[in-house]
Amino acid sequence: MVTRRQLLVAGAVGGAAVLVPPGGTASGRALAAAAPLDAGEIPKYVTPLRIPPAMPAVATGPERDEYVIAVRQFRQQILPPSWPRTTVWGYGSTAHPGSFGCPAPTIMARVGRPVRVTWVNQLVDDRGDYLPHLLPVDPTLHWANPPGGTAGRDRHGHWDGDPRGYRGPVPQVVHLHGAHSTQESDGHSEAWYLPAARDLPPDFAVTGSAYREFRSRFAEGSGLRWAPGSATFEYANDQRSGTLWYHDHTLGLTRENVYAGPAGFYLLGGGDDLPDGVLPGPPPARDDPPHTRHHDIPLLIQDRSFTADGDLLYPDSHPSHADAPPIWVSRFAGSTMVVNGRTWPSLTVERRRYRFRLLNGCNSRFLLLSVVANATARPARPVLPVWQIGSDGGFLPEPVPHQRVSLGPAQRVDAIVDFTDVPAGTELYLVNEGPDGAYGGGRPAVDFPPADPHTTGQVLRFVVTEAAGADPSVPPEQLRLPSHPRLGPAQRVRRLSLNERMSDGSMTMLLGVLDERGRGLPLRWSDPVTEQPTLGDTEIWEVRNFTRHVHPVHLHQVQFEVLGRGHSGLTQPGPGDRGWMDTVLAYPWEATRIKARFDLPGRYAWHCHLLEHEDNEMMRPLNVLAGGGAAAGDGGSVGGPEGPGTASTDAG
Repeated sequence: MVTRRQLLVAGAVGGAAVLVPPGGTASGRALAAAAPLDAGEIPKYVTPLRIPPAMPAVATGPERDEYVIAVRQFRQQILPPSWPRTTVWGYGSTAHPGSFGCPAPTIMARVGRPVRVTWVNQLVDDRGDYLPHLLPVDPTLHWANPPGGTAGRDRHGHWDGDPRGYRGPVPQVVHLHGAHSTQESDGHSEAWYLPAARDLPPDFAVTGSAYREFRSRFAEGSGLRWAPGSATFEYANDQRSGTLWYHDHTLGLTRENVYAGPAGFYLLGGGDDLPDGVLPGPPPARDDPPHTRHHDIPLLIQDRSFTADGDLLYPDSHPSHADAPPIWVSRFAGSTMVVNGRTWPSLTVERRRYRFRLLNGCNSRFLLLSVVANATARPARPVLPVWQIGSDGGFLPEPVPHQRVSLGPAQRVDAIVDFTDVPAGTELYLVNEGPDGAYGGGRPAVDFPPADPHTTGQVLRFVVTEAAGADPSVPPEQLRLPSHPRLGPAQRVRRLSLNERMSDGSMTMLLGVLDERGRGLPLRWSDPVTEQPTLGDTEIWEVRNFTRHVHPVHLHQVQFEVLGRGHSGLTQPGPGDRGWMDTVLAYPWEATRIKARFDLPGRYAWHCHLLEHEDNEMMRPLNVLAGGGAAAGDGGSVGGPEGPGTASTDAG
C-alpha cells in the first residue's frame, strides 16, 4: 500500500529534474500575442516515431500492481530537433523522474489483476508554488471554478476582462476511458483536486464537490485515505482485453487540460486474448532491454498548433456576442499532426506484420486514415489494407479490411498492417482525408474538402526494411478471433437527443431527451438527472441527432453494442462497429441505437467527446440506482414506451 509519507517523499525526490523553475515558461508565451508557426515550414519525417515505454510500477504483489503517477510541467521536443522545444504537461511515475512524457508511458495491465494508481497533481514549480494554465481559460463556463470557494465550486464563474482568463492553480482529475470502474475511481468531473501548492489562495476550493464523498468511499473499501493534491483509484480490470487510454476530465476544463498534454495508453491484455505469437508483438514492457524491436505499437494521433517560439497555440478569443463565453471556441483544428508527441514522425518497419493501436486523441478533429504511396495525391489511393481486429472494447467478431479507417475523437481501432510483400526501401505514408473543418459525415472531396494534403492530410511515414527474423504471426485474413459475447434482452428503451441552441449568434450544443412529440428537449449538466438505470438492467438508448454535426457520444462505466443507425435507427451497423464500444458516432438527423448493461451503482456521466462541446454543457449525469427500480420522476424515457416522465429533483 502506498502511504501518504511514501507519496510525499516520492514527489519530493522525483520532482526536481522536471519541474519548471519560477519565472520560466510556466505561463506559456502562447498566452501573449504570439505569431503562429506556419505548419508548411516544418520539415516532415526527420524525426523517428517515439514509442511510449511501459509505465514503471512502484509495487507489484499477489493482489495488485501499484503506481504513483503525477502530472507535471516540462519541456519536450515535439517539433523537429533544430526547432524550439515546447512546454507541455504530462504524466510519469514520481519514483522514476525520467519517465515523464507526452504522451505518458503506457500502463500495461492484465485481465483479472487489479491496478491501483495514486494520481497526483504536481503542477507546481520547484519552489512549490502553483503553475497557472499554459492556455487561456474561460471562467464563465460551468466549470470547476476553484475561486468560487466551497459554495461556488463546480458552477459558472466570472471573467474580469483579462484575455488570459483564469490564472490560478489548475484542477485535475484522471478518467480511464473505457474502464469498467466503480464511481469513486471513474474520474468524475466534479472530483477534481488542486495541487498541494504552498501558495494556494485561502478562499479557493481545493477539491471538487464530489471529491470528499469518493475519498470516503475509497477509504471504506481499502483503508487508504487520499493525500492532499491526489486521489487513489483502483481498476478491477474485470472486462475484455482491449485498448484503453487515460486523460484529464475536469469539469469545464477538459479541452485545455488534455490539449496541454496529459494522456496515455492503458493496454489491457490477457482474458480472451489470443495465444502469444498469433498477433504481431511484442508491445512495450516494463523491463525492455535497449533497442527492443516492437511490433505492437500504440499510435496517439493529435492535431496541435504552435507559436514561432514553439509554444502550444490555442484560440484565446470568440466572436463577440452578448451571451457568448468570452474565450471558449466551439471547435478546434490544429495546423500540424502529432503522433506520439512528435510532428510528422517516421517509423522504420520490417517486411512483416505490425499491430497498431490507433487512437484519435484530437479535441475535435475526425480522422479518415489510409496507407498510401504518394503522401500528397488526392483522392488518396490506398496500397495496403488496414485490417481492423478490434474497437474500443476489444476484439471484433472477425477481422475487417479497410481501405480507409474512420476514427472520431476518443475512438480506438486495433489494427494490423501487413508489410510482408512490400519491397525493402519503399516509403509509404499514413494519410488523413478527414476535414479540417466541422464533420457532418459523407465522403472526402464529395461531401466536404479533405484535410490539407501538405499539412494536416499527412500523419506518419513508414520506411520498409528487410525482416530481421521470421514472423510467427497469422495473416489477418486467416485470423480466428475470440468468441464475441452479446447482451440479453433490454428492460427499457430510452429516447435521447443531441441538440443545438442559438442565442444572439452563439451556438451551444446540448444533450437531452425527447418530449412526447419526438422533439429534442435540451438539458444542461446542472439540470435534473434523467438517465437513471437500475443496477443490473440492460437498456437500449436511441440517441437522435438534431444537429448538423457528427458527435462522438461516450458513456462512462460501460462498453455497449451498436444496434443500428439511420432515420429509424434500424440500419445495421458497419462491420467495424460490431464489437464492444464506449464511444459511438452519432450522425446528423439520424437515430443511433446502442445497448448497454449497467452493473455498477453510482454517479457517472455521458457526453459528447468533442472536448469543446463537452466543456460547454454537452455532458449529462448518468446515475445507476442501487435497486428498487427507477427513482420516481426518472425523466430519461420522456416520450418513450412508458410515456412522459416528471424530472427528478436529484441534480447529481
